[in-house]
Amino acid sequence: MSATTPTATRTVPSFRQHLLDTVEREGVKTMRVLRAYPSDQWELRPHAKSKTARELAFAFVMEQKAMQTIMTTGFDFSKPLSWPAAPDSGDAVVAALEEAQAKTAGLLRGLSDEDLAKGTPFMAGPGRIGELPVYEILWSMTFDQIHHRGQFSIYLRMAGGKVPSIYGPSADEPWR
Repeated sequence: MSATTPTATRTVPSFRQHLLDTVEREGVKTMRVLRAYPSDQWELRPHAKSKTARELAFAFVMEQKAMQTIMTTGFDFSKPLSWPAAPDSGDAVVAALEEAQAKTAGLLRGLSDEDLAKGTPFMAGPGRIGELPVYEILWSMTFDQIHHRGQFSIYLRMAGGKVPSIYGPSADEPWR
């Protein structure tokens, strides 16, 4: 005899809702990792070619701003891309990310699935600009955030911080 658990009837969310849920869920995880970072270690640079922890953390802010641009005006690739320098403190970076994540989610809430399917110019490969669907760019940037969060978790460990659970238990936050 096998034990079974009754299952609730589930509905599939709209495409936009699925993307929004993922962006928000991954944003919460990213904030947990950044908030765990030791406040006196933001200038840690593990290698001469690496960014400091503060600069790497600011990449999350710039990704959110890029997502906002994709959802509003789109990029003008006839002009060189330029990004501001990272704020001078880790706390300022964390605050900027919190604000940027809220704005990104708000913009995404206002889009329809049809808006997400529209094409917009974006980097389609090294040195190539092509028209890609908005949703494809937003998913790519969400995955890139996950990638950079993995990098940042290594910085966190090197800085003596405790790595929180991200997708499952960590050495510092085991599930019991």
